[in-house]
Amino acid sequence: MSDTDQRHPDEQDSDERHSDRRHPERRHLTTVDHAGEPSSFVGRRHELALARRMLSQARLVTLTGTGGVGKTRLALRLAGSVGGAYKDGVEVVELATLESGELLGPAVAAALGLCDEDSDSATLLMDYLSDKRMLLVLDNCEHLQDDCAQLVDRLLRRAPYLRVLATSRQTLGVYGEQVLAVPSLSVPDPAHPPRDIARHDSVRLFVDRASVVCPGFTLDAGNAACVARLAQRLEGIPLAIELAAARLRTLPPERLLSELDACLDVGGDGGSVTLPRHRTLRETMDWSFRLCSPGEQRLWARLSMFPGGAELDTAEEVCAGDGIDAGEVFDLLSGLVDKSILAGERRPDGFRYRMLESLRAYGAQALEPAEARALRSRFIRHFRGVAERNRIDQVVPDQLERYRALQREQPNVRASMELGLDDPELASIGMETATALWGYWLIAGTFTEGRYWLCRFLDRVPAPTCTRGTALWVDAMLALRQGDPGAATPRLEECRVLARRPGNEEVLPYAIRTSGVLAYTTGDPARGMALLEEALARHRAAGDVSGVVFALYYLAAYGSVEDPDTSAVLGEELLELCETHHAVVCRGYAQLSLGLAAWNQGDVPRVEALVSAAAAFTEEVNDRWCLTQCLEVLAWAAGARDDHRRAAWLLGAAHSMWQAIDASPRRLSYHAVWHERCEEQAFQALGERAFRAAFLEGAKQRVANRVVHAISA
Repeated sequence: MSDTDQRHPDEQDSDERHSDRRHPERRHLTTVDHAGEPSSFVGRRHELALARRMLSQARLVTLTGTGGVGKTRLALRLAGSVGGAYKDGVEVVELATLESGELLGPAVAAALGLCDEDSDSATLLMDYLSDKRMLLVLDNCEHLQDDCAQLVDRLLRRAPYLRVLATSRQTLGVYGEQVLAVPSLSVPDPAHPPRDIARHDSVRLFVDRASVVCPGFTLDAGNAACVARLAQRLEGIPLAIELAAARLRTLPPERLLSELDACLDVGGDGGSVTLPRHRTLRETMDWSFRLCSPGEQRLWARLSMFPGGAELDTAEEVCAGDGIDAGEVFDLLSGLVDKSILAGERRPDGFRYRMLESLRAYGAQALEPAEARALRSRFIRHFRGVAERNRIDQVVPDQLERYRALQREQPNVRASMELGLDDPELASIGMETATALWGYWLIAGTFTEGRYWLCRFLDRVPAPTCTRGTALWVDAMLALRQGDPGAATPRLEECRVLARRPGNEEVLPYAIRTSGVLAYTTGDPARGMALLEEALARHRAAGDVSGVVFALYYLAAYGSVEDPDTSAVLGEELLELCETHHAVVCRGYAQLSLGLAAWNQGDVPRVEALVSAAAAFTEEVNDRWCLTQCLEVLAWAAGARDDHRRAAWLLGAAHSMWQAIDASPRRLSYHAVWHERCEEQAFQALGERAFRAAFLEGAKQRVANRVVHAISA
């Protein structure tokens, strides 16, 4: 390793620090306009400098502090300021919406763009990060403290160049951790001149937020002392300051101060053991809640159910009723935005309303038990509908839009399933949500999360229904993708028995189809082909176009080696169905299956045309399973044209992605032989040194560069 490679990222050359190192498969904050921040960043110059120094000296830095003090905002700004120093980027993982520590590893893997093919997500992450120079930001760790501590400890031991920045209300307790207690913003003495008052961060924040609700608001000699007293009264807590500044829409500063004085003096009898700053924030939120109309109070409480925020139509469907008319929801949302309880977020696909975690927790406490029960039922049923309406396994024109909709709603969908697990009367609805998500889990590569939910629902809902049958074969399919046929076999055995019961016949083709994949996985291709053909016939007889498409893909891909001509015919039918129904996500798999058939027929130009098209699209969709196979096949094609250096480069590019999804071409019968042959031929043609150089160059490229190189033959 060179001296440059051994330097800490902060010590690398400035041209590398400021280069654009964003990976399209990750949500980076390097060199972008602090996109994670909902509004302007004010102050914290000293804390930023100190945190930057700490991060240069320690591999784990934890920002601690009370709720509302600005830990997340500081972490995002810090990540944005140092991100260019990490050549493998900065990844921010939001944990506040994660309910279970069992999903921590899969959530981090998904954020890094990894397909979670193995049930041990920590091992997958350690292998992937072992040579990465990356900053991993884990935001809001407090409710998963032990799980976060264990994962971070394992990652830092295995990945020597990784650095972790965490935010939490308490330390993680990992060896080597450096802790920065994030203080409240500095507050001035009201007796000082306006010029001195204006220098304090608490005042700067108040003026910044006040100018949003009252355009033209500035600090002057007439209001400086009042603003200083406001900052003092709120003890420099950023969230409290923002809530108070929002009131300037209807109150002058002097009246605002008077109301705050009355609010914060209530209950301050000294009998509470609550820390003063905790009490100040709580009382400020109490004050903000009381200033809301009854309808706004109800909506605030009900929106606390949504960890991922909500759009207008969702808020109307779930939150209306029992004191809120659907027609008044928009006005109530606008009122909560005006009061800084909600943040409105404009997106290309619509407007979304989000709430800070401290405000969401406060709202949840305001829900009455009977109200919460009714709300839970509507919430769970609504997101069952979201999952059903956005099924990725259906061959429809809006597959891509459905995939993106499910990505946006994942925190809420998870919350709905967690609530379903806690309520025996609603568990079957939660199971329906889980089974509807199987196509999404396949494309997203979040197999461990899928199995987590399915296993829990299968334990809680034993009734032999079609929904249970679907959950059984879906869990088996995910297990097979993780290389776990031992877990898949008993699931499929139960599924086949259940599917032969009266009323459950619709499950049988899927049980047979998955059994065919199991047979191929366990080395019985003849039985696998027979089972897949039977499943295809049953799907055709039932008029199930989506079932036909998936059966055709498995038949075409797995049969491409033994009978490429039949595989090509099946692939053409598959592609025609995808084109007819404008199913763009499935089309990539159709092109891949046709490319595999063409390869075994010896038609290299057709292989490159088909698979290059599939690679270009699946990279955009972030479908790593299909894309990895495409890069592999394009390597074979390059070798067939005697371009062995390109073949070695592509093998390296594919190898890095096989590792990322914890899979191997040697596990797939239709890849194994050709992979070995391509690698051997390139090695012999180039020699060890040149082969290794090309292979490593391909492996270290960003995904976008790999795809561009792969399709620009």
